[in-house]
Amino acid sequence: MSISSCTALADEQGKELARHGTPAFPAACYRDDLNELSVPWHWHEELELVTVAEGTLSASAGGTILTIKQGDGIFLNKETLHQMQKGEDASCRLHSLVFHGRLVGGGMDSIFWQKYLEPLLFDSGFPFCLLSRGIPWQEEALLAAEKAWRSCSEEPPGFEFSVRNALSDFLYLLHANRPAAGQSRPSPRALREQERLKQMLAYIHGHSSEELDVRRIAGSALISESECLRCFKHVIGTTPVRYLRQYRLQKAAGLLASSEEPVTAVAASCGFQEMSYFAKAFREAHSMTPTAWRNTHRRSSSPETPSSSKISR
Repeated sequence: MSISSCTALADEQGKELARHGTPAFPAACYRDDLNELSVPWHWHEELELVTVAEGTLSASAGGTILTIKQGDGIFLNKETLHQMQKGEDASCRLHSLVFHGRLVGGGMDSIFWQKYLEPLLFDSGFPFCLLSRGIPWQEEALLAAEKAWRSCSEEPPGFEFSVRNALSDFLYLLHANRPAAGQSRPSPRALREQERLKQMLAYIHGHSSEELDVRRIAGSALISESECLRCFKHVIGTTPVRYLRQYRLQKAAGLLASSEEPVTAVAASCGFQEMSYFAKAFREAHSMTPTAWRNTHRRSSSPETPSSSKISR
């Protein structure tokens, strides 16, 4: 399962449609370079393990803003709404492994699933877990996470066993050390906000090429405009319109690097009707013109050092 790029689509609920790995081996590893593109808000059915290989990561998950230093990491439970961007350091590179619980737990009638996986996967009060080298069991968990990532990326003989064994070690450490279920369970209001935001983000991703306003975005979740504004501000710290602009620019950056479409066609497909406005907004966001971004990004990418950005569209 060599390192690959992840540019995922989303369904009408905002869930990624990307297949991480294969049905026979549901795991995939990514090397994310957040100097080029951040990871926008999204969620997926799989679990995710992220370690910071370089720099400082600024992440948001479960309604919490997190700063994660080099060598540390984070575990993201299934269906956790999250986003990632580089912190204050000049650079930020990540190792992430996305995998389905059945890789470790097997079928739903197995002891591994019932005793260890199911209590974790369905604990709404445990959306994520920070992992620090300063805590013994978490340092051991980080070593297991990195072992799984390296086996998955390098594919030595029998790597499937190595990945599954390392993930089993990691999940057992999590099982043995996480708080009892319900101790930090989010309020019904917080859960409702998360679900509403997932619906609105999915609508934005699916209609980003169209003219959108707060009324249409709010209507996708059957809420008022004022509640839409409050929900965006409270959960992700911005307005729907600003998020839409950021998403369009990030989508354009990905298309410029991966396609041969003319810049004007990329701009239009991402919802920018005026080329002059697109060029100005892109320079503000990426400190270079769209054409320069395309040339620079392509020159810096190679099979040995690919960049990856998880995008829910």
